[in-house]
Amino acid sequence: MKKILSFALIALLCSGAVWAKGGSDSGTKSGVPTIVVMPKLVGIPYFNASETGAVQAGKDLGINVIYTGPTTADASEQVRMLEDYISRGVDAICVAPNDAAALTPVLRRAKQAGIKVLDWDTSADQSVVDLSVHQIDDKQFGEHIWDLLVEGMGTSTGDYAILTGGLSAANLNTWLDYGIDYAKTKYPGLRLVTDRVPTDEKQQVAYQKTLDLITSYPNLKGIVGVSTPTPIGAAQAVQEKGAKVTVVGSAMPTDSGPYLEDGSLYAATLWDPAQLGYLTVVLANNLLKGQNPTDGQDVPKVGKITVRPDGKTVIMGPPSDFTKSNYKQFPF
Repeated sequence: MKKILSFALIALLCSGAVWAKGGSDSGTKSGVPTIVVMPKLVGIPYFNASETGAVQAGKDLGINVIYTGPTTADASEQVRMLEDYISRGVDAICVAPNDAAALTPVLRRAKQAGIKVLDWDTSADQSVVDLSVHQIDDKQFGEHIWDLLVEGMGTSTGDYAILTGGLSAANLNTWLDYGIDYAKTKYPGLRLVTDRVPTDEKQQVAYQKTLDLITSYPNLKGIVGVSTPTPIGAAQAVQEKGAKVTVVGSAMPTDSGPYLEDGSLYAATLWDPAQLGYLTVVLANNLLKGQNPTDGQDVPKVGKITVRPDGKTVIMGPPSDFTKSNYKQFPF
């Protein structure tokens, strides 16, 4: 009987050790924190690349990184998953919200539980985050996309449309708001033919919506696409139809190549998502050690970052443009 009890006790202790490795007990007992990094969704190339960077940062820093998210861009599923990790007692949560407002209550509960909260890729409610990790300066990025559109069209007049990943995505809306406002003064001859068209972060949906736009607006000259699958789906439709429509937007160079080659995608612009994942984990780990980011700080494998005067907003750096002549130089 004593042997049975001893084996049972050993088993219980072993199971506790496994739990501690993945939860906040690890930070308390072994000095190894656990950081959850949650994208809008898993399974698309952009967030796969972000995962690579986040996981590598965990290895480099010797900490536990859990990279997980919903399989569709679903805020309610993010909430459910975050509730689970709060109950497990992780040390930090870094999330790219599908709907910032929908995540505010659960992120507030995380803070009340003593968990560090960061947003990355997409802003959450700024009252509940300890740090907000941005890829680029939103205003400059939005304006730059419209400059690319006009450059590709070869004219600053004509009809254009906007495809977006989702109508509730804060980062996408911010870029589009800045771009539209910029165009009103810089390119008043541009005419937006319809409201922003959501694509659910899916290339196939963007493809179908673009076919619809080409049919509905025969004078369409340009399309702005934000969220990385969106310009690819739009270019696919333009390529298929042989349409004289300029497509620009945020897309990855490896995905863009076939469409850049034949001009169905004029240009893509983005940053390295692996670096963004890496930076997010580094900053979260530093916060857990009581270290706040500083303006001009040189982060290994990322470079120098910008920290705005609020001390909370971090900007990784400027984006890169991918064209037919240079896209093969980029490994992501």
